[in-house]
Amino acid sequence: MQEIILDIINQFGYIGVFLLITIENIFPPIPSEVILTFGGFLTTYTNMNVWGVIISATIGSVAGAIILYIIGRILSAERLARLIDSRLGKLLRLKKEDVRKAERWFSKHGNKAVFFCRFVPIVRSLISIPAGVAKMQLCPFFSLTVIGTFIWNVVLVFLGRIAGNAWETIVGYVDIYAMITLTVFMLTAMVVGTLFIKKRFLNTSKLQGDK
Repeated sequence: MQEIILDIINQFGYIGVFLLITIENIFPPIPSEVILTFGGFLTTYTNMNVWGVIISATIGSVAGAIILYIIGRILSAERLARLIDSRLGKLLRLKKEDVRKAERWFSKHGNKAVFFCRFVPIVRSLISIPAGVAKMQLCPFFSLTVIGTFIWNVVLVFLGRIAGNAWETIVGYVDIYAMITLTVFMLTAMVVGTLFIKKRFLNTSKLQGDK
């Protein structure tokens, strides 16, 4: 995949950066760190300049985020509520209150979540979906997405330019950072999942046994 990314940027320059970053936001496994650091490196010996790469990447990031946001709006809390009423929802012991709780949480913390998650690989893309589901206002979503992705892009593009031929070293460090942050997210999800199972399944079984 990395060779394909490099070939596209080499051939199409800014347009390549824009397209790759847009796709990266929709399909998170594509590594943005490769796109951005290599783009920064190219500015050391081609006609491409740092701010051109940053602006192209930022526009691509926002375009991808908007697409996922729209998908979230299509899903909507109402559709999720209907899913909860389905056989699958009952099997998983989900409740409509779970959707309302998630909405309330996002209404309270959504701005911070959208901004800070832009600095976490994979999550930086996926956060747009719950923002859409929660019907977060487009103006703050757009503004926070632009600011967050702009900062992320500036850091990686400049690091790629500074590193020069050693730009892949930066990719390695970002991969380590990604592994650490994703591990933290996974552990947190496991804890939350364990508590949910204990509350919905084990406690319920215990109460039924007591009867």
